[in-house]
Amino acid sequence: MFLIPAGSARAEIAVTNSRFIASLAPVGTVQAARDYIAAIKREFAGATHNVPAFIIGGGNSVTEFCSDDGEPSGTSGRPLLAVLKGSGLGNVVVVVTRYFGGTLLGTGGLVKAYSEAGRAVLAVTGRAELVETRRLACSVPYHLFEGARMLVEQTGSVMVSEDFAEDVSIVVEVAVAGFDEFASRLSELSAGAVVLKLLSTQMTARRI
Repeated sequence: MFLIPAGSARAEIAVTNSRFIASLAPVGTVQAARDYIAAIKREFAGATHNVPAFIIGGGNSVTEFCSDDGEPSGTSGRPLLAVLKGSGLGNVVVVVTRYFGGTLLGTGGLVKAYSEAGRAVLAVTGRAELVETRRLACSVPYHLFEGARMLVEQTGSVMVSEDFAEDVSIVVEVAVAGFDEFASRLSELSAGAVVLKLLSTQMTARRI
């Protein structure tokens, strides 16, 4: 299972008068992660530090990055990346923005603060599974449409569009892992009369 963030999230903590604002987003490429980091740095241009970390990909194909952004070496970027890796998420970027509160936190204090900020935003981040899906089109006679709609729901597939004309033209998104079952049950429902046409194959995020 390849888990990714279901959407963007933000959380804030305070440590000895310093503000730590953690911003998180799903990203599919290294460039998208760098663009997000740049956008956060523009949003919080007056901050003392904007510490980034990201993980792109999953399994055996992973790109990781972190930076201390001016904090003492090893006190912010690496702890933040470690928290990110511990979450089990891929295709994710986090930036922790710090507004200095006038009191030095020390090496251990910084590690703890950036780690806690990372955990805080992960705690409010929804999860989605990245699955391979097929987008399929077919024409369904009206008397079979309700059965086809129920089949889409029962198999965890998604009805993308419906066009009511002489027949009902539908586009559905079916997980590759469940395609054989879907095709078999649709064929049984229609006695082989409904023919599926493959439109595309893609990776799709499905919230869990």
